[in-house]
Amino acid sequence: MTLNRQWRMSKRPTDLVGREHFEFDQSKLREIVDGEFLVRNLYLSFDPTLRVWMNEKDSYVSAIQINEIMRGTTVSEVIESKHKDYQVGDKVLGGFGWQDYAISDGKERIIQTRKIPPNTPTTMPLSVLGVTGITAYFGMTEIGKVKAGDTVLVSGAAGATGSIAGQVAKLKGAKVIGIAGSKEKCDWLTQTAGFDHAINYKEENISQTLSSLCPKGIDVFFDNVGGETLDIVLARISINARIVLCGAIASYNSGQSYALKNTSNLIVQRGTMQGFIVLDFLPRANEAISALLGWIQTGELVFQEDIQEGLENAPEAFQRIFTGKNQGKQLLKIAEPEH
Repeated sequence: MTLNRQWRMSKRPTDLVGREHFEFDQSKLREIVDGEFLVRNLYLSFDPTLRVWMNEKDSYVSAIQINEIMRGTTVSEVIESKHKDYQVGDKVLGGFGWQDYAISDGKERIIQTRKIPPNTPTTMPLSVLGVTGITAYFGMTEIGKVKAGDTVLVSGAAGATGSIAGQVAKLKGAKVIGIAGSKEKCDWLTQTAGFDHAINYKEENISQTLSSLCPKGIDVFFDNVGGETLDIVLARISINARIVLCGAIASYNSGQSYALKNTSNLIVQRGTMQGFIVLDFLPRANEAISALLGWIQTGELVFQEDIQEGLENAPEAFQRIFTGKNQGKQLLKIAEPEH
């Protein structure tokens, strides 16, 4: 029998997530039955929202339970099948979690399993052509309603979602400013990703720099951070500004909510502030994928993937997105495909 290595959540974190919150074990795989297929996970995606799901309280999906296999989106390969729609060698995207193998009937609830078109680069369905890119695209175009001439600000701009969102705004004709946490990341934003300016929040005063770069205010703020950064921006929005709440990574580990002081400026400036979940836009995923792929093929859109290796290193790879060590989309390579 094949042994399946698995990471399970062993306790709920109250601050920075780490190896101590997981247990690494293995179990024997059972035989598949009619209507099922067996996959081997090739690449695993890490997303900040997983940290929210580790809390005891349910959010837009149910909380991860103690001893549950840690959730995560994977690119996987079908290696055995008794399902009419899946053949050996098919590559699939699914929510198969932190493990080597998974058995599926193709009806997963949180992350719907789907086939990956042939000749698609293996990791792209987890990054720019996956939930990351879809979030960035619809967050900027549908919630942010970006248009030519807008001044757009993106926090967490060197991250997987922020970097794509900023480029989408630039391609729509906006002036784009990013906030990131190192000179290296800021240089990549301006020299490679095409942002007009980048602010290193660890070395610069965000408030003063924004006053200089955005004298007429900020039209669209795509926020991945929340907290004090959001409050600073609310004081500098323009008339009819759109605040897009994509994430709040500043509070995910602390569990502390930041008391915003400048929300009244939304009234004065007739601004809107709206949160969104990418699940709402998944029925239109092909619309985003088509646009993003077109820009990639013409060289107008670039992206970064930070690929760590080894299932045994999953907790450390996950932690990277909360400590700023990742350069772009954080992935983990688990295995090579067989076909």
